[in-house]
Amino acid sequence: MTAQPPVKTRETKRCQIVGVIATKADQEMAAAMDEPPDFFELRLDHLLPIQNDLEARISILRAPLIVTARHPAEGGASALSTARRRELLSRFLPFARYVDVELRSAETFHSILNSASHRNVARIFSLHDFDSTPTARSLHAKARTAKSLGAAIFKVATRTDTPAQLTRLLEFISHDESDLAVSVMGVGKLGAVSRVVLAGCGSTMAYAALADTQVEGQLTVDELTRTFRILGLR
Repeated sequence: MTAQPPVKTRETKRCQIVGVIATKADQEMAAAMDEPPDFFELRLDHLLPIQNDLEARISILRAPLIVTARHPAEGGASALSTARRRELLSRFLPFARYVDVELRSAETFHSILNSASHRNVARIFSLHDFDSTPTARSLHAKARTAKSLGAAIFKVATRTDTPAQLTRLLEFISHDESDLAVSVMGVGKLGAVSRVVLAGCGSTMAYAALADTQVEGQLTVDELTRTFRILGLR
């Protein structure tokens, strides 16, 4: 029998915690934190009513920023048009370390991505599927596409109500086909478990709530930080 080569897995590195700012309460909590997470994500599609106040106070946030204006089909709020999302991203791009654009929107936001490159703002391409979890093979194909488009990170958030769905995410993250940093998490019944388990398997970022939880299975920044410290992931 011919020996099979060992499976190449991702090198486990410190998983960074991203605190999601999606409400005014989130913004106020983020501004007051003595020990902020590694990053804050500005969910601009949720923050539309307070965007002026947000911009005026953004300098007091004590962590680098990820900016995104989520596509309505991938959980975006307010059913924003492409033009409105582009406007929001352009407005807050000067403050960002990363800009997050759904993989489906890469071509549409070509000008935003070019502007990001000129500003040394790195690209996160993302996939959100709140109904199911694609196969590992499908996720690998999307990761290769993200890498070809200049992604620094490929983010995946999918439904994990069953062990089989979580297993697909584990299969994806455990086979390093694209050699691209990935941020992988589940939502749903096994969402909380998935964020911890996948962080231990090489997920580069774990997203957490501040004042208000936005999705089922999302832990708070404090809960995730404590758990990571207990497990030696911090």
